[in-house]
Amino acid sequence: MRNLVAAFVLAATLFGCNRSDAIVVIQLHPKNPDIIYVATNDYIYKTRDGGQTWTNLSKGMSHSRVIAMAIDPVYPATVYAGTKGDAVYKSHDGGQRWVSMRSGLDDATITSVVNQLLFDPADAQHIFLATTMGVFETKNGGEQWTKKMEGMKEVVMVVTLGMDPTRPSILYAGTSGGVYKSIDQASHWEKVNNGLVPPNMLKTSRALNVTSILVDPYEPDTVYAATLAGLYKSTDAAKAWKRIGESLADQMIVAMMLDRTRRGVIYIAGRDGVHRSEDAGATWKLVNSGFVTTNIRTIAQSATDSKVFYAGTNGSGLYRSNDAGETWEQMPAVGDKP
Repeated sequence: MRNLVAAFVLAATLFGCNRSDAIVVIQLHPKNPDIIYVATNDYIYKTRDGGQTWTNLSKGMSHSRVIAMAIDPVYPATVYAGTKGDAVYKSHDGGQRWVSMRSGLDDATITSVVNQLLFDPADAQHIFLATTMGVFETKNGGEQWTKKMEGMKEVVMVVTLGMDPTRPSILYAGTSGGVYKSIDQASHWEKVNNGLVPPNMLKTSRALNVTSILVDPYEPDTVYAATLAGLYKSTDAAKAWKRIGESLADQMIVAMMLDRTRRGVIYIAGRDGVHRSEDAGATWKLVNSGFVTTNIRTIAQSATDSKVFYAGTNGSGLYRSNDAGETWEQMPAVGDKP
């Protein structure tokens, strides 16, 4: 009987108590490690005590799902949220009150998803949006948005944006049909798909959905593109791409992160957990110790401690690692539940 009770408790732990809303976005404060924002499929939550308690910040927003968030690097109390179907919201007080910022986006927001917000490092009022209706830009903190799609004729669905941190005028757009590059801050785009999109997929509407695109800060001509059909790398600023990570069991890559303090260290995440490469993508190691469920939606590195990582899962909440991903610990449940 005792064994039966123990088995029941274990099952409850694994399949009941640890169930949680999907964590689809993690946004870490650039200066205060105790402040974290997350978005679930329903709400935005914020903690001020490192994840011990959470507050629902979605009051005043629409019921549209939040897909993306960004914190102003100069004034961290200013927070932006990108939604599914209701444009962009902005808060000046750390998420207590939200204001709709949709001027210039109205025609695109009925069916649009705001997938990502990207700051110009030289001007925090200058922001780029990746949406399912294209790339948009604001130069006044979201007061007015302008579409920036010249040269991007074959696609409209932009999933992600990457910026060269050493040359901010260079942008890469990951789309439903591969990668586009701009050398003039999105004024004009050029398709750069050599080696990326197989010839037999060129005419399909979802040729190669790029989920994340990152520029190596140590070697800015090295660019990584994570897709739903594998991982690609360019060493010549996207003139040509080469498939890497073919040994990975799951080629559907949902999230990617470059370690900001260790050259050549890459993390990717998907349905089978988190993988790490310490040799610029040549070999990979699974780093899932501590996860209850391994369906990972998002991953982030602390701005104040490079060894502290966070991972959001599709079924067991938020996790923290204090040793750069070697081990993970489940954090208190996000939400208003006691």
